[in-house]
Amino acid sequence: MTTRRLRGETTHPRLRYLVVALCLGACAMAGKYSREVNEPKPSGSDGQTVEFRIAKLNQVWEKAKRMQLSPVRLTELHSDLKIQEKDEMQWKKMKVEGLDENGEKEAQLRRNFNVILAKYGMDGKRDTRPLESNYLKDHDTKEADAFDDPRLDKLWNKAKSSGKFSSEELLSLKREFQHHKDKIHEYNILMDTVSRTEEIHKNVISPLEGDTKEHVLHQKHTELKQKMRDLNQGFERLRKLSHEGFTEDSEFREPRVIELWEAAKRANLSDDELDSIKEELHHFETKVEKHSHYQEQLELSHQKLQHVEALGDKEHIKRNKEKYNTLAEKTREMSYKMKKHMQDLSNKISQQGLAHNEL
Repeated sequence: MTTRRLRGETTHPRLRYLVVALCLGACAMAGKYSREVNEPKPSGSDGQTVEFRIAKLNQVWEKAKRMQLSPVRLTELHSDLKIQEKDEMQWKKMKVEGLDENGEKEAQLRRNFNVILAKYGMDGKRDTRPLESNYLKDHDTKEADAFDDPRLDKLWNKAKSSGKFSSEELLSLKREFQHHKDKIHEYNILMDTVSRTEEIHKNVISPLEGDTKEHVLHQKHTELKQKMRDLNQGFERLRKLSHEGFTEDSEFREPRVIELWEAAKRANLSDDELDSIKEELHHFETKVEKHSHYQEQLELSHQKLQHVEALGDKEHIKRNKEKYNTLAEKTREMSYKMKKHMQDLSNKISQQGLAHNEL
């Protein structure tokens, strides 16, 4: 079993694992998730190269570039749009084959698209919730209102002053709290999106009638209930972690990976299936850590570019802009691969758990 000792250890086994995995990263780039991101970019109706194969996604991307989002959020949006593009292209094939007759998948895609618009402030609504959550800005956040949620703030302040955590453990704990805050934000966006969709159904004639319409609405509420259960389980885990501290045999340290591992343990899987998921999650955690590193480097590169632009040396600006653009492209690529891998892992855990429950 992989262990994690945060105090008094000079040669960290996870660090050795990470170094080896990162060295193999170049080979992995040519694998499963590289094929899609390295495809030639599509062309629009005017023959010009465009970023996405779907017009509405290109419109969102062009608008986002004009909105002065931070470099990290722009790369995150790009990967979300790539996932949306992949899902919509798959749905179009399903439709041609006569699948999705009740419109459930189509409704989910529409909802996912609306969530993306709301998440990045492009849904036309004024959103007062904080949207920036990249690494550098996390360190500038005032501790008193770090998580914009009274329960989280109270739990964090109690854990911070308990003396149970080393400085490195506190950073790991803070990442978990930040992840939970982001999950609350996503839930609120989804709930608002579902509410507005229901209002539209009430006020216009819908092509979905009778049992079919009810089925789609039921599916939306089922998704909301599951996300609420996930939030409650996540908060309970934070509460336990804050009171008891990290255990010596903790399997993972990245919040998204921990969330998947907890879901796998609840999914009634066999020991062999759990071991297989655990091994894959270790590889996925390395990908998450590498992605976080690239995000930090992108933010630093952007700051350097702004500094150079202020000095006005055109040759220096050109060199730094090329480096920044290359790094931004690489970060977008890694963000997509990570999110696609997470989506696949989540689906795999759900499907295996469902198969066991049906036996």
